[in-house]
Amino acid sequence: MDIEQAKKRVEELVPLLNYYTQMYFDDKQVVSDYEYDMLMRELKGIEAEFPELIRKDSPTQKVGASIKKGFEKVTHEVPLQSLQDVFTFQEVRDFDERMRNLAEENNIELKYVVETKIDGLSAALEYKNGILVRGATRGNGLVGEDVTDNLRTIKTIPKKLTEPIDITVRGEVFIGKEEFEKLNSDRLMDEEEQFANARNAAAGSLRQLDSKITAKRPLDIYIFNVQKSDSIEFKSHYESLEYLAKLGFNVNPVRILCNNIDEAIKAIEKIGKDREKLSFGIDGAVVKVDDLELREKAGTTYKTPKWAVAYKYPPEKKETKLKDIVCQVGRTGAITPMAILEPVVVAGSKISRTTLHNEDFIRQKDIRVGDTVVIQKAGDVIPEVVEVKKKKRTGEEKIFEMPEVCPVCGAQVVREEGEAAYYCNGIECPAKLYRGIIHFASREAMDIMGLGEMIIEELINRKLISNIADIYKLTVEDLASLKKNGKKFAQNLFAAIEESKTRDLYRLINALGIRHVGVKMAKTLAKKYGTMDSLMNATYESLYLSEEVGKIIAQSVYDFFREEQTIDLINKLKECGLNMTAQQEEGADSRFEGMTFVLTGTLEKYTRDQATKIIEKFGGKTSGTVSKKTTYVLAGEAAGSKLKKAQDLGIKIISEEEFGKMIK
Repeated sequence: MDIEQAKKRVEELVPLLNYYTQMYFDDKQVVSDYEYDMLMRELKGIEAEFPELIRKDSPTQKVGASIKKGFEKVTHEVPLQSLQDVFTFQEVRDFDERMRNLAEENNIELKYVVETKIDGLSAALEYKNGILVRGATRGNGLVGEDVTDNLRTIKTIPKKLTEPIDITVRGEVFIGKEEFEKLNSDRLMDEEEQFANARNAAAGSLRQLDSKITAKRPLDIYIFNVQKSDSIEFKSHYESLEYLAKLGFNVNPVRILCNNIDEAIKAIEKIGKDREKLSFGIDGAVVKVDDLELREKAGTTYKTPKWAVAYKYPPEKKETKLKDIVCQVGRTGAITPMAILEPVVVAGSKISRTTLHNEDFIRQKDIRVGDTVVIQKAGDVIPEVVEVKKKKRTGEEKIFEMPEVCPVCGAQVVREEGEAAYYCNGIECPAKLYRGIIHFASREAMDIMGLGEMIIEELINRKLISNIADIYKLTVEDLASLKKNGKKFAQNLFAAIEESKTRDLYRLINALGIRHVGVKMAKTLAKKYGTMDSLMNATYESLYLSEEVGKIIAQSVYDFFREEQTIDLINKLKECGLNMTAQQEEGADSRFEGMTFVLTGTLEKYTRDQATKIIEKFGGKTSGTVSKKTTYVLAGEAAGSKLKKAQDLGIKIISEEEFGKMIK
């Protein structure tokens, strides 16, 4: 992988992992732990090879989660760090080699304690004179949330210790397997949404602003570390755990003292073998140096201790029968095939359906309706089909074909060249309505001030809108009904909706949500065709021959305006009085007409977005890559490979100062 490929991959991984991390800490885990771990490992590998690509917003540079509004902040005297994950026994032995060298240098006996890595939410408990005075979540490791009242509802947390000492301990709040099943069963009876897994249920319960809700949840806790103690000193970690049990704490029951790394690996294997018998969920086993003096010598990074590693078990696998494949339409219009399975328990969860991702995935694995398949789930949220047992086929199995029309609205289904997913092309598809209206009303589209996500959801729930055009049929009375004493709100929103009818054509084109068409492309199309009718009647050849419109975009625009739902919506919007003509800018300055700029490095006076808007204002355009068609490369501080490529091609390179003179 060269640096350009690495940079592109980092740009994909960082926002994706940040999203997964935020969802995880918001108790809405959307990807399996194993997949997350693999993506994180890939990012760390790239950053190790290309340190210059490490970004400030990289998840490798962060610890923990944000603080939930409504809780007081608590600064941890001793940081609640995360652990370094390892996935092979060779990595465990590599860790041991580092610790053995350090132990020999300092003439300290090396032993390990192996414990279960409980799948829950970390918390710190602070005691003064033996009395519980405060409890906090881990948060970002340095600052957590004060959840003392919620922690007091957990029966296994002692309010008073057997000795009057000052001590701060760390534990993992969780919900046991049987308790989780009962909790979800009760919620089903009450017609409440099911929790995805025990970890999310525990985290969401502990972070409730109302402790009465927390008290109704079957939370438990296992203590696994002394964070701080002014009253007593320990020589070993195992000794401290034994003492914590005497004080009345519910200490992690799986704690195995090992004389060497071979014993530690055997302990890891035993935990893995017995994990189904445990009453609580785990997502690994932790290997810790026992001697506390050796821990001090080993030290820590800002994020993880160097004296411990967390071994992650390979995903658990189970066989079951694939009874059917059905298609699910997402809010973006993506059509996802879903496997309907004979229910099977994997890693403590009953699995009856799972995603098959896309047609390519099904073809690659040759998955057929009626197959015996292997399901994988490593204590995670999303199970997956990893193998088909073809030797168990009877001949009755059926090959699956993706639908030609949307199963929800009947619109044309499209799969573009180079893409794996199929999409519904219907702009009025009910499955896409919510996300479509959010985009339609957004700032860069029709810019309808006040029409936010919650209002849109309420309008749909009350059946006041069933398509985009219905926005313009809403009355002040309709809008006022959404809020108590909502007359002023309704008048303002109604005025904003009316005002949006006069928006320029490019905004409406962008608002329609045509695949691959953003603001820049919408402006190009509006400028070229002038009216909505002209654009709708444009041939594929006319679109494709435009310099800025490539083959994929041309096909996407052409197909979109051939769809009956699109034609129907445009006619409705015309009836509602929306502007369908591009506005002409009087005396427009087109000094950059026909020029292409590439921006590289860090600019002092402008953000990339600001510089791009200035260039477009003067009739120019920007590109992310340097080519022979590039007119100028605007280079800021720490310009990278684009600068070198421009030099090699003889492209004119301008400084920020020169750019400033050009736009005066």
